[in-house]
Amino acid sequence: MVQVPWAEPNARFTVLFESFVIDWLKDATVSAVARHVNLSWTAVSNIMGRAVKRGLERRKNTPSEHICVDETSFKKGHVYITVVSDGETGVVLHVAERRTKEAFKGWLEGIEEEQLAAIETVSMDMCPAYINAALEVVPNADEKICFDKFHVAKSLGEAVDRVRREENHKLMSEGIKDLTGTKYHWLKNPENMTQREWKATGECLSPEWLREGSHKTARAWAIKELAMSIWHYISRGWALKAWEKWYSWAIRSRLEPIKKVARMIKRHLWGIINAVIHGVSNGPAESINSRIKAIKVKCRGFRNKQRFANAIYFHLGGLDLYPAGAR
Repeated sequence: MVQVPWAEPNARFTVLFESFVIDWLKDATVSAVARHVNLSWTAVSNIMGRAVKRGLERRKNTPSEHICVDETSFKKGHVYITVVSDGETGVVLHVAERRTKEAFKGWLEGIEEEQLAAIETVSMDMCPAYINAALEVVPNADEKICFDKFHVAKSLGEAVDRVRREENHKLMSEGIKDLTGTKYHWLKNPENMTQREWKATGECLSPEWLREGSHKTARAWAIKELAMSIWHYISRGWALKAWEKWYSWAIRSRLEPIKKVARMIKRHLWGIINAVIHGVSNGPAESINSRIKAIKVKCRGFRNKQRFANAIYFHLGGLDLYPAGAR
């Protein structure tokens, strides 16, 4: 076999053609590219696989100070994969086939000690598997693990909505429709509400109604909003005092959905305070998840997890994908 400058060793395609296909794959699915270049689906998929392999081999071991870990669904039936990303650049660093402790721990143990020591924050939801993996491997992990604000806000929003549904059912039986059609007004950030939305809500969210009314939904909403305001603290001591004061109010609210979330927050308060002080969230990981879902929908699913991982690395890994002769 003669090695030529315009093709890689043992390659079926020239460097120029592979680069051309890679360019198309950035904007179209494997099936669409295969139709237009008159190749089989497998041939085009293999070009993507080789591009990802090249990119991962060329990737420099640059330390990431802020990392995010989250799961995303591979297919229906609660089948998930683990995605680790850089919280600053949004680049996917690692994709593992399962949502387990070993999936995240394996990646942490595989990186260099210098990279591990450089980690300042590990943002995640309250998944026990990821928590235990970080605690076992990352130095001083109890000061670096940050629980996502979005997860806390979502849990509190769901609790407020459960309180609203229960109260609305009772009020409707009495012929009172104050809470009818107000679901999303209770969930939305008041700062983002328009005058039209305030007006559409009627008196339900007016200061007078909240201050003087005895409605359970109003109390639940006020408890949620107070929790969200604590995320602006910058002192660990004051943040701890504020959360303890909030917990005291929430647990005495006689609103069972709110009390349930309050207990969850108390168990994970150490990581929540870390997130408040460091000012980080799992927002970049959630953004990546949205982009991964878009890739999955666009491709109408994947045959196996390896091809799914290749697609994630290809589009979101920030890799140098092209053959050496095309640089």
